Amino acid sequence: MRFAGARLAAMSDTIRYGIIGSGMMGLEHLWNLHHVPGASVTAIADPNGPSREITIAFDEGRNQIAQFADHRELLASGLVDVVIVSTPNMTHRAILDDVLATDLHLLVEKPLCTTVADCRAVIAAADARRERGCDAVIWVGLEYRYMPPVAKLLQEVRTGTVGSPTMVAIREHRFPFLEKVGNWNRFNRNTGGTLVEKCCHFFDLMNHITGDRPVRVQASGGQDVNHLDERYDDEVPDILDNAFVIVDYEGGARALLDLCMFAEASEHQEEISVVGPLGKIEAFLPDSTVRVGLRVEGRAGIRSTAVHDDRVAYEGFHHGSSYLEHLDLIEAVRTGSAPAVSLEEGLMSVAMGVAAHRAIDQGRAVWIDDVLADPTA
Repeated sequence: MRFAGARLAAMSDTIRYGIIGSGMMGLEHLWNLHHVPGASVTAIADPNGPSREITIAFDEGRNQIAQFADHRELLASGLVDVVIVSTPNMTHRAILDDVLATDLHLLVEKPLCTTVADCRAVIAAADARRERGCDAVIWVGLEYRYMPPVAKLLQEVRTGTVGSPTMVAIREHRFPFLEKVGNWNRFNRNTGGTLVEKCCHFFDLMNHITGDRPVRVQASGGQDVNHLDERYDDEVPDILDNAFVIVDYEGGARALLDLCMFAEASEHQEEISVVGPLGKIEAFLPDSTVRVGLRVEGRAGIRSTAVHDDRVAYEGFHHGSSYLEHLDLIEAVRTGSAPAVSLEEGLMSVAMGVAAHRAIDQGRAVWIDDVLADPTA
């Protein structure tokens, strides 16, 4: 089944967006799109009536938004050019099957899917769509690379400031998972597991920083503090709340993730460090600071810069990264340029999370190629 829409975007001054899933991230996209020139939200779809009502209320009359309980009605409505999928993780595969049967542009929130097998199925559906002549944009919402201090760190890496990255370390010390509708995010079967749900962002950053392919993952983690006193239909949540993950890369670089989700008492929620033979680059959030130090200058030569991007018209939950992502997305829709974050990158970030969970469960190093080749992963 094919629906019109994507072809119209290139000819229209206003790009019409439909949001499937009007929870927290759906609202985040709505608020960002309020500030994106040439963007209008024209439809939302969510089976949960109160979520739809909240979205309409928070739109504050800026848009004429049609409401649908079923995403398929939105897709068939002819009201949208771009679809944003921000539904619970476990629903992505089925919804993407329906979206990819249309000619609409697409942004799907991270993680692409909860399993490698479902990610591969989505890629196959996208390939089939291209084969039938549809060149609409397909974009994965791994927006952390757009955070201004992270973008500055990436720029320094790309220009060779510290040489080829040898060690990458990412620390996220933060608050526990938030409450979601139906408490879906309390269980691995729905999220893909913490290291897929939350950490695909960081695995994507590791790949982006090193410019290399991950080959092996080692990990240790557990559920030691959070959600242990919660019960949902007599079930105790099973999501990890802390982990260390080590990733080895084809070219010899290695990366470390240090995750703790009961560390609200931290000055920095995220810290990213890249060390090469010439020196070290660090990025810190939420204060948006980047530090660069060169070995030849020692400690005395370390320079610290507060990084901001003047294009950011709305900070949102992610330090302006979602807004900057939307600027690039709408440009890709208008010009037909390639997505900045591909389905293949979304797949790899999920595969690394799956490998990390498998490494914890089995107490051994896990090879990425084994995960990618496993039809049950």
